[in-house]
Amino acid sequence: MFKKLTLSAAALCVAAAPILAAPATATTDLNLRAGPGPEFEVIGVIAGMDQAEVEGCIEEGAWCQVTYNGQTGWAHRGYLSGSATEATKVTTTRTVTYMKEGGNEGAGAAAGAVTGGALAGALIGGPAAIAAGVVLGANAGSEAVPEPESRTVTYVTENPVAPVYLDGEVVLGAGIPEDVEIYSIPESEYSYLNVNGQDVLVRDDRTIVYIYR
Repeated sequence: MFKKLTLSAAALCVAAAPILAAPATATTDLNLRAGPGPEFEVIGVIAGMDQAEVEGCIEEGAWCQVTYNGQTGWAHRGYLSGSATEATKVTTTRTVTYMKEGGNEGAGAAAGAVTGGALAGALIGGPAAIAAGVVLGANAGSEAVPEPESRTVTYVTENPVAPVYLDGEVVLGAGIPEDVEIYSIPESEYSYLNVNGQDVLVRDDRTIVYIYR
């Protein structure tokens, strides 16, 4: 179970020890978010198998502050491979705490995000599935990730749906819970929804196979 945080305006408090950032590898294309939670907007993407510098991780939490290509944000530690993100070796990097400030409730979160850190459920699979080699990653091959037809892209963009926020991160191969509504696309083998602020295509088995970025 991921640790939920109150999503609001924040200040970062880092440990006093001047420990340098440590490298970690993204095990799949991984969102870089403005804050430590799925409600925060995506500000970049760490390419699968690329390295990012981990500035620090929330102790016993799911999120790390990282820098990638000169941009600093937050990434889900379950998809970062390296000693800096391993729970048993968290002391090898700085511990960071994301703390709310009064008066700016909801600042920094994605527009329309749920308040108070309430999430509708959790994505299925995630880091455990990647460890088992079943998540579609950067090396899965072109056949694993469909390139949607232009009419599919047009339909999804012209028919927006309300976002649902789920614990975890939007990655290829993650599954959508059965109690979450998905929407059909006329004359397409795929359905779609907006999860954690991103439109995605899913197969009949509710697995994410394409992410609109």
